[in-house]
This record gives sequence, structure tokens and C-alpha cells, in this order.
Amino acid sequence: MTRQPSFYIPHGGGPCFFMDDPAGTWTGMAAFLRGLPDRLPARPSAILIVSGHWETDGFAFTGAPNPPLVFDYYGFPPHTYELSYPAPGDPALADRAAALLQAAGLQAGVDAERGLDHGVFVPLKVAFPDADAPVVEMSLDTRLDPGLAWRAGRALRPLRDEGVLILGAGMSFHNMRAYRHAEATAPSVAFDDWLANAIEGDPAAREVALAGWADAPGGRFAHPREEHLLPLMVAAGASDGPGHRIYSEVVMETMISAFRFD
Repeated sequence: MTRQPSFYIPHGGGPCFFMDDPAGTWTGMAAFLRGLPDRLPARPSAILIVSGHWETDGFAFTGAPNPPLVFDYYGFPPHTYELSYPAPGDPALADRAAALLQAAGLQAGVDAERGLDHGVFVPLKVAFPDADAPVVEMSLDTRLDPGLAWRAGRALRPLRDEGVLILGAGMSFHNMRAYRHAEATAPSVAFDDWLANAIEGDPAAREVALAGWADAPGGRFAHPREEHLLPLMVAAGASDGPGHRIYSEVVMETMISAFRFD
């Protein structure tokens, strides 16, 4: 198997990529997601994706052979509740991922009924529209501890050598009250630059740097609650190699970025 990188990607807002977008708000982000397969060294054997929209006591992995979709967004046009993404699940991968976390001393299990929420199926439907790669979704531990998320990513590192693509799906800026306000741009840029410096700096110092995200310039403004940032910690923990900012754009007056870890 070809070793896969890991990524932290934006999942957009609700089903944004499948709605009319006359202002082109999501055009650049959609183009980035469509280009994600071209950044891979080979077709992934499976996709393990961490969502900011699923929290459990300990970590959990979807174990359904054919996971349904969870339409966990509200007030959108009727057609957005009819979207499909028939990617197969991978119960064996879910079991292996949970076992790797357990071996690292972390609480983890498999949920054989849970489906894929919009933080998963929306970006994957853009990036991998054929839905032919098996998909396993991973939850966040309800404690939202960046150290735990990092340790989980580190435990999952062996999967990358088995061709598994590890994705963290969230938003690098996620303050719902600040979107579309011009005064949010400067603090969002400050946090984004801090995040890029932490990720692109010495890989050996990355864990400590990212653990201090809340004290970074604009940190708590960017993430009043950190559930959309912690998938980054899993993706970063899954790598001891260089990190790179590979997408950056002002969306709804705030800076949004994506990162790759070699």
C-alpha cells in the first residue's frame, strides 16, 4: 500500500455546495475539495474521517456496512434532504481503528448503527463523488481535549501505511455569530496565521503549540467552542512529518484554511 498523507479540510456550511450560490461564496472551497484526490499519491484503500458533528463518551467509529446519512442541518431547501452518498462502510477498519486507540490507553468503540453526518457526506460528495471508497466516521470525545485528540491521531498512524486516508473535517474558523461581519476578518486572519505557523514549524514542537490554540491571537474568538477545530488535532497527530497550509480563502468575511500533513 502507498502511504497516505492526512488532511484537515473545511466541510462548508450545511449542504452549501448543493444549493444555488449566486454570490460564489462556496466556489473556491468547492474547487479545493474537488482537487483533493489529485493531492494523493494513490487511490485510498478507505477513508477515515473525523467529524466535528459527532461527540461521544470516548471515541467511536461507524461500523455499519452501508452507513445511512444523518441530515443534521435545519431550515435548508427540501432537495438538500434528498442527497445521497452510497459509500460502503468498512466494519473491519472500524474495529481496527478502535483497537489501535484502546491499545494506546484510550476509550474507543464501534457504533454499528450510526450514519454519516453532514460534516462527512457533504465534503466527501464534492471530493469523491463516485462514493467508491469505503468510509468510516470517527467521533470526538465529549471532553474536547486537544491532547486526547492528538493521542488518538497518533494511535491511528499505522493506518496511513495501509492506504487509509485520514481526514479531519471541520472549519478553521467557526464562530457562527461572527460570519459575514467585516470586523471578524482581522482576528480570523490573526488566528489563521498563528495556526499555519504552528503547523508549518518544527513537527516535534507541533503538539505543544497546537495544545495552546485557545491562547493564540484570536483563538477563542475563532472557536467559542472547539469541536470544529479538534479534527485538526487528530489529523496532525496522525503525522510526524511536515505540515502545510494548502488552501486559504476569506469566506463570509473570515479566513478559512486547510492543511496537509506528510
